[in-house]
Amino acid sequence: KILEAKKKIVADLVASYKEAQSFVFVDARGLTVEQDTALRTEMRKNGVNYKVVKNTTLNLVFKELGIEGLDEMFKGPTAVAYSTEDMMAPAKVSKKFADDFEKLSIKGGIIEGKVATVAEVEALAAVPSKDVLLSQIVYALLFPITKLAMLTKATAEKLEAEGGVAAPAAEEAKAE
Repeated sequence: KILEAKKKIVADLVASYKEAQSFVFVDARGLTVEQDTALRTEMRKNGVNYKVVKNTTLNLVFKELGIEGLDEMFKGPTAVAYSTEDMMAPAKVSKKFADDFEKLSIKGGIIEGKVATVAEVEALAAVPSKDVLLSQIVYALLFPITKLAMLTKATAEKLEAEGGVAAPAAEEAKAE
């Protein structure tokens, strides 16, 4: 019965993890109940699943998923953060809380099916969100046009101030 229950747990995790875009493994040993609650709440807000799983179970699950080389990450208590919606969310939330609480440490992760080091997980966390990236692209596209408009206006004002060419509004006023 126990073996069947363990097989079911592994099968359920495999089914859940197949759809995940990225995983972050953390050691949350020593967090207070309040800190752990805040972490779990923030994970949920960002569409991240977060659960403490036995290392032997994790080894079985990831072997079934065809991912090897996680033995070093699965030493000591391990919590798994993953998302099926946003590849960066587990890394961003984990990094934020690792910076805020010294008891929480990132062990590594899996990004696009490849084992990732702590540095790679932190690099993923540093990437701006999709909305920020889109706004940066729009700004980059609009900046030359805005600069041209400002330069044209400044040139027109300078010419008007020197008495060179009258502005269209001034000519219309004279005509009336």
